[in-house]
Amino acid sequence: MAHGLIVALGLAVASIQPPADQVPTNPAPPGTAETRYCLRVDPLIGSKIPTIECLTRYEWSMLEIDVDQEWAENGVRVIA
Repeated sequence: MAHGLIVALGLAVASIQPPADQVPTNPAPPGTAETRYCLRVDPLIGSKIPTIECLTRYEWSMLEIDVDQEWAENGVRVIA
């Protein structure tokens, strides 16, 4: 019975932590509410020119983009 309880507790703790592939390994630098984070975004349809957009964390969140998740792959610069 004790073994089953240990396994159940282990599963409960594991379900609380985010999966390893969702934990940012290189999060965006900290900043204020006005700090703008510049990320590479998909170019306009028909264009091959890379596009960089600079928005605050709040503005990125309104587009359902997690700056910390995207920073390692698409982060360009921070404007304070």
